[in-house]
Parts: sequence; structure tokens; C-alpha cells
Amino acid sequence: MIKLKLNILCILILLNIQSCSISKQSTIIDMKDVAFQGHRGCRGLMPENTIPAFEKALDYVEILEMDVVVSKDNKIIVSHEAWMSSTICSHPNGEPVLKKEEKDLAIYKMTYEEVKKYDCGLRDHPKFSEQKKLKVHKPSFVDVVKHIENYCLVNNKKAPWYDIEIKSEEAHYGELIPAPQFFVELMLKELNDLGVKERCNLQSFDVNILEEIHKQDPEIIIAYLVENIEGVKDNLEKLSFKPQIYSPYYKLVKKKTIKLCHSKKIKVIPWTVNKPEQMKKLAILGVDGIITDYPNLIGSF
Repeated sequence: MIKLKLNILCILILLNIQSCSISKQSTIIDMKDVAFQGHRGCRGLMPENTIPAFEKALDYVEILEMDVVVSKDNKIIVSHEAWMSSTICSHPNGEPVLKKEEKDLAIYKMTYEEVKKYDCGLRDHPKFSEQKKLKVHKPSFVDVVKHIENYCLVNNKKAPWYDIEIKSEEAHYGELIPAPQFFVELMLKELNDLGVKERCNLQSFDVNILEEIHKQDPEIIIAYLVENIEGVKDNLEKLSFKPQIYSPYYKLVKKKTIKLCHSKKIKVIPWTVNKPEQMKKLAILGVDGIITDYPNLIGSF
């Protein structure tokens, strides 16, 4: 009787081990199915939205995410803020930009030559201790693309996809950024002149910008950036068209979010995901892409 009980116990243990093994295997995800993007290049490693950051990101990804604003001389400038940030930028004389000075240092009121005099890479970033310090300025979109395209050619790398966020909000029209119609015209002209329109998508939180993009070029791929809790259905109803990509803050992504978007043939690409366990969880849920400050962490789980 004792021997029978021991045999039954052994069988149960073996079944439990097999069950755990199967369960573990079922969560293994082929990360090749997830299109990773380097956020602002690779903000966790290099000064954000700079040529060195985009160059470094290409060691890990084939999609470069960046932000754009406009200068006084109507150049598209790669920058997250429409001004010189007090977190990362310094005056031409080396003094740190102060918080109270930011709005007086609007890029829309500077020429590109003036923008280049401000360093935005030497200071310690309070959120990214691993970030390499470099003396570097906010580049124009033209300079970024020309450099990266040549870099890929010389180094035998695949030319990247560009995910371009148009930084815009209604309260800033005419003061910190141009009105949507003119902003989109400038952006599309540069994409066409550079010959990279077929390798990019445009994104924004500003619905007016998204509508203008669709109006001026219905063929270009559009991503709808979202950080509110209104849900997919209500957010999509704000648009007169269906975007190809829904891009929410990663904590807003649920299984039902992905299911609803996929039922409408809309891809889900959340931002900004910086921990391997978060990446894995989202990959298991079925997202189509992930935007991260740390593309070097891809594959570490």
C-alpha cells in the first residue's frame, strides 16, 4: 500500500513538472514578431534626439523614433520640446538653461544656426544615469536623415524606418509651433525631397495634425498617439479616418485593446517600455511593436 502511494506521488510530481514545462513553453515569444523602435534614438544610452543617438540605436533596431518641431527659418528640427529644455540644454556660454527661461527660448523664434549654438548633451540626465555625455546640438531633420542614410550605406546596414512624431498642441499654434496645415506641408515636403516618405510614418497626440496629414497625403502611414484613459473606441471616434497604428502609453494596453484594434486591422505599438519584464508581458499580449529608450535590452528575457 505504501509502495502504491509512493508510485502515485511520483506520477503526480512528474505530471506537475510536465505541466509547468508546457506552461513555461507557452509563454515563449518570438521577439522577431515585435517591431522594436529606438525612442528618441536611444535615450537611455545617448543624448536624446541627436545624430549619435540615432546612429547608436541602429546597433539594435531598424526603426528610429524621433520628435520634430519647427525653427524660425522653417526648418524641421528634431526635438521633443518646442524650446530649449532646462533638463538637458545649456546656453552657448555653457550656463544651464533655467526652467523659467524655457518658453523664452522657443525654437520657433530661432534660426537653425542659432539652435545649433545650444548644447543638449553634456549635462547629466536625472532619469538616465547610463546616458553618455556628449557635446551635441539639436539637429535638423534633413541633417539626421542625410547622416543616417550615408552611415547605413558605408556600414552596410539596412536603411531604417523613421517614426516621426509631430509635436503639436492647439494652445501653442502660432506661438511655439506653426498651425497644422503649414507644419504638415513642411514635413511632407522634406520627406519627399529626401526620398524617405516610403520608409516612414507620422504620429501625433494632436488630432488636428493627424487630420491634416490624412488630408494632405492619404497614403502616408499614421500613428495615433494616446495617453488618456478614454479607451480605443472613444479615441478612434475623434478621427474622421482609421489610422494604421494605435500607439498608447504602455500601461493602458490590455488584451481587449489589442483585440479591438486588430479586429479593425490597426496595429498596436505602445510607448515607452524600458524594462524587460514589461516588454515580455506586452509581447505575450500580442502588441505589434514596442518603443523603448533601451533598445540594447531587446532579447534579454
